[in-house]
Amino acid sequence: MEHTYTITGMTCNGCRTDVEKRLNAIPDVKEATVTLEKEQAVISMDSHISIETFQKALPEKYHIQEKKIVFDNSAFAKAEPKKSKLEQLKPLFLILGYITVATVLLNYHRATWNEAMLDFMGMFYIIFSFFKMLDLKGFPESFRMYDPLAKALPFYGWIYPFIETALGLMFLMRFEIEIALIATLVILGTTTIGVTKTLLDKKSIQCACLGTALKLPMTEATFIENAIMIVMAILMLFN
Repeated sequence: MEHTYTITGMTCNGCRTDVEKRLNAIPDVKEATVTLEKEQAVISMDSHISIETFQKALPEKYHIQEKKIVFDNSAFAKAEPKKSKLEQLKPLFLILGYITVATVLLNYHRATWNEAMLDFMGMFYIIFSFFKMLDLKGFPESFRMYDPLAKALPFYGWIYPFIETALGLMFLMRFEIEIALIATLVILGTTTIGVTKTLLDKKSIQCACLGTALKLPMTEATFIENAIMIVMAILMLFN
């Protein structure tokens, strides 16, 4: 069963992430999706959960109540169709597509594609770190929901966007490439372990690869995105 609730007291994406995390931790909750702009939570559950249970799971500054359905007298309200995974991941595919096209245009005249891989990895890190920096407060909360190192060391989530920026600049400027490649294997390898576990557990959580500015679900595409970078890093190290 699925119910929609109104939640007041949220002021930023950090609040939204905190509320979503607490609601998903409640037994019998299959999936809880919180929207800051609408001040609402859509919760799927195996059995009925009282409003008091939800309220106890949240700090006092948040107030949750079941959303009242208001019918439009002029026409029947139409339910908003649920987006497919492909539609939800459209921003991710567009960004990867732009990076790929830019890489090809910069390197089509080269005899080998080694330099192209460095350009791709550099632009990948710079663009993805940009989106994370749009919400430096909310990103760590989303990130540590699945990254093992961010769970163990909370400060890691705070500095992660800056690490990505530094790695991006190192690849683009061809500075200490070997160190950047090893760091890529360690960082993305750790994240991929968390992503794999989340997918195997069939948990529905938000992917933080593009920060909290764009709400993306954790899917197989996230695993593939990390795998591409890891494979490139391994190939470049062997070369």
